[in-house]
Amino acid sequence: MTSKYFSGFCLTNEKELFKNYMINSDFTVCGFSYGAIKAFEYVMNTQNRVDTLQLFSPAFFQTQSSKFIRTQLMYFKKDANSYCDNFLKNVSYPTSLNMNDYLKMGSIEQLEELLNYKWDEEKLQSLINRGLKIEVYLGELDKIIDSNSAKDFFKNYSTVYYLKEKGHIL
Repeated sequence: MTSKYFSGFCLTNEKELFKNYMINSDFTVCGFSYGAIKAFEYVMNTQNRVDTLQLFSPAFFQTQSSKFIRTQLMYFKKDANSYCDNFLKNVSYPTSLNMNDYLKMGSIEQLEELLNYKWDEEKLQSLINRGLKIEVYLGELDKIIDSNSAKDFFKNYSTVYYLKEKGHIL
């Protein structure tokens, strides 16, 4: 049995980093960061049976200002390689894990999508109403998203695991 997995922004094959949390089942869908958005949308639109949706450090920027989003996009457009290098350092914090082993250059379109994505409470509730279990994993020391805001948002729709002394990569 294997769960369906969606990778994060600028990443590929990082699924192994979440093996301690993942439920390996044909009926589980998982996603990390940007991949959490893709996993959520997949579950919303699939006719396949899904029992559990696992969201690892879901990209959650709906509490950020438009200035923050514009600045992120500007830095990416100016120098995508430097942006991604810095991004990978922040993803791995507080560990010294070399994320370059998982690097797959992201696009400006993907970055725009994840920065502007709004998690829809009605859609989350509709999944719950379908009997789906949603699990959200957040790191206390996350340098990518505001994990406290994400925790406050997702706690009404999922089981939230808030991991002390962990970052975005958990």
